[in-house]
Amino acid sequence: MPNSRENSYETALGASSLHHITLLGQDLADDVMGTVGFGELAFWLATQRRPTPGETRVFEAVLAALADHGFTPTAITARLTFLSAPDSVQGALAAGLLGGGSRFLGVTEDCGRFLNNVLKTAEKLPTTEAEWDALALTVVQNQRAEKKFVPGLGHHVHKEGDPRTPRLFQIASEEGRFGPHLELFAAIGRVHPQVLGKTLPLNGAGVCGAALADLGLPMELLRGFALLARTAGLIGQLAEELRRPVANDIFLSVDLNNRSVPPEPFEPPAL
Repeated sequence: MPNSRENSYETALGASSLHHITLLGQDLADDVMGTVGFGELAFWLATQRRPTPGETRVFEAVLAALADHGFTPTAITARLTFLSAPDSVQGALAAGLLGGGSRFLGVTEDCGRFLNNVLKTAEKLPTTEAEWDALALTVVQNQRAEKKFVPGLGHHVHKEGDPRTPRLFQIASEEGRFGPHLELFAAIGRVHPQVLGKTLPLNGAGVCGAALADLGLPMELLRGFALLARTAGLIGQLAEELRRPVANDIFLSVDLNNRSVPPEPFEPPAL
């Protein structure tokens, strides 16, 4: 069939011919392999522009911050799936990634989107710390009035401060990538005790969302970058499971300690 516009599919990503593979307009073998780091390539694939060294450093710092947090539900799920189906490493990885939601990993996207929505609706962007604090104070007050949480505020373990947060602030500042999303998030950290009556830490996953948003990455893909980072962590979890297995102990600790109780029929809520 002759080539025509109706049956061609344009892409600026990967394409193959008999002797060459191109990626983002580059020769994959000669220009990318051994030259472009994986973090830089991931950014480039998502934006179709090559990041600056500073952008790459911030982006890779985010990936490192989100890679692995120990025996989280995503890690346990991956290990248990690997126990059940050791012939399906892809199933174990997929199972772990499917657990990336509003409680784990999803706060990266939730925080980035939240900050972005505030900035888009602001009459003008603040230019001083006092102006950022005033905007942040309004934001926290509005969330409190609506009985909603501020995404990225608080952490179930690091109650006295998430160590990732100041480090990512530092890296972004050093690279000139401390933009409005990070400014607003930092201001929320300064002013929220006035409204809540207590001091909560700025969650590291939340600051990752702010940093990704300041890099100009699509809001719709922020969780995808968190999952990209966690994929590396899950591979590490499965590699450790091969050397020091714990999945069977986790399974047996539940299976051997369950207790039978009478059924509780579901009662629909009253109308």
